[in-house]
Amino acid sequence: MMKQLISMAEAPPGVKKAKPETDVDTLTSIDPSTLEDSHVYVHCYFNNSSEDMLIRIWQTTFLIDKASGTKTQLVHAENISIAPVWTQVPVRGTYSFLLIFGGLPKSCKSFDLVEEISQPGGFFIGNIQRNQTDVYHVNIN
Repeated sequence: MMKQLISMAEAPPGVKKAKPETDVDTLTSIDPSTLEDSHVYVHCYFNNSSEDMLIRIWQTTFLIDKASGTKTQLVHAENISIAPVWTQVPVRGTYSFLLIFGGLPKSCKSFDLVEEISQPGGFFIGNIQRNQTDVYHVNIN
């Protein structure tokens, strides 16, 4: 005999819809001041002074809260490739790309933008002052 599965929306009259139980201990152990649902947008500008330039961003690029040391992960990059793939930069001029990170802690007042890589060439933009919009513009040189 084959069982028929039905959704609770289609449940026959008189059948109660069950609510999942909430673990109150887990809810009270989370510090709401550390949670942030927003994203941080960093518009980057790279001044290319050469003929043949290739750039890329590593997944190990973080925003690091100066006070707590909390690292915020890169979640998306636009107009630049993620290593090991390279992006060719147009000849001479300013090339722009966007990095999107998870939210910073609410208590964060300033942070560093750090590309942590195991070879020379990673970039570091220090002491970026936090603003209300969490949208930033930085020059990568």
